[in-house]
Amino acid sequence: MRAFLTSLALFAPLPALAQEDHSMHDMGSMPANPTPQDHAAMGHTMAGMDTDQPMQMPMMRMGGSDHASGGSGTSLLPQADGPMRGIMLSHGDWMVMAHGYLWGVYTDQGGPRGSDKAFVESMAMLSATRDWGNGTTLQLRAMGSLEPAMGQRGYPNLFASGETANGVPLVDRQHPHDLFMELTARIDTQVAPGTKLFVYGGPVAEPALGPSAFMHRRSARYFALSPIAHHWFDSSHITYGVVTGGVQAGRVQLEGSWFNGREPDEHRWDIDPIKLDSWSLRASWSPSDRWVAQVSTGRLKQPEVTHPGEDEQRTTASVHYSDGKVSAMVAYAAKHRLPGPVLSAFTAEATWDLTRHHSLFARVENVANDELFPDHDDPLHDTKFRVTRFEGGYAYRIPIAEKAELALGGSLAAYAKPKALDAAYGKAPVSATLFARLGLGL
Repeated sequence: MRAFLTSLALFAPLPALAQEDHSMHDMGSMPANPTPQDHAAMGHTMAGMDTDQPMQMPMMRMGGSDHASGGSGTSLLPQADGPMRGIMLSHGDWMVMAHGYLWGVYTDQGGPRGSDKAFVESMAMLSATRDWGNGTTLQLRAMGSLEPAMGQRGYPNLFASGETANGVPLVDRQHPHDLFMELTARIDTQVAPGTKLFVYGGPVAEPALGPSAFMHRRSARYFALSPIAHHWFDSSHITYGVVTGGVQAGRVQLEGSWFNGREPDEHRWDIDPIKLDSWSLRASWSPSDRWVAQVSTGRLKQPEVTHPGEDEQRTTASVHYSDGKVSAMVAYAAKHRLPGPVLSAFTAEATWDLTRHHSLFARVENVANDELFPDHDDPLHDTKFRVTRFEGGYAYRIPIAEKAELALGGSLAAYAKPKALDAAYGKAPVSATLFARLGLGL
């Protein structure tokens, strides 16, 4: 109850904002790098309007190119997904936007190592964008969550692993997000027609490594629990110290990051020490508005506290598709502990909006994990097991005002695993999850 009330306080202003004037909802989104002509067109549309009233319009692309929408950090998603929609307010030369979500979740994870829990997930994000003229824009972002209120041990999630709580490795559980999820600035400048350079970074940011983080992908919109492959693909989406530079030329984006390789510690309310000791490179390509592909690799300096002294080479590849109704992703990742084993993971997920109110979603994950038995005296300690998780569900969507949505639904998950795990996990565990999701612009 404390977590629910605390999260509700974070999001209390958002529904009120959603009730404001809707007179601009037909304007469409501004380009990522608006030109003077764009602003002139907006000014013409606003003629005769009460400019003292807050403005509402589809959220502009978060750093995306003309051919792809921005995902988390500097990642790209298909343009057919459309720009993220949220509440937009004008303040002088700045355009300020807000979006986020609030989940109420109950999950019952099956088998001897499963457990059940009711909990709240939350995220709120503010961004402010200013056009400096001559093709240059500045964007500031702040994103946070009150999930630390659920406690260091987070919530049950069978076969998930990574990070610690009270000094003990988390296994079959998902840690909460930190209070500070992003505190960044980004500058884009056009250097030629269809070509721009950008610099992005901050004390809490996301390096150019992997696909867009799961909570920002439309293909994962109604999954209440994190993927069990989270620490293969996007565990670096909250990183304390990032500097990224890149170029977008037409439908291609090339970028590199210098960042802190260590994953966030278990103290979720503060900002971890900031350092730059790791690197990554990523190439993204959007052959059409419906497709985005990326490949990336990075060398992380001692990322996991449970593997002291071990660096990691992480490599990922993913393909995203969207036609506006169906959004999907397939992805592969490999993390090579140095020295140590190579652990790979595969993910395929999709969300299908059948109608205005009904959506189906599904995900298949296959992960090679050697952290399921953290006790050094256990005979299965450090043994690699390949586990597959199958999850599918349904969401009933209720539009609220212009930019908000309440989704009610649930999912079931089943698992394929080696027989050697039957004693610990049971022969055929099944997990069930119910949720209510209030989303603004996501």
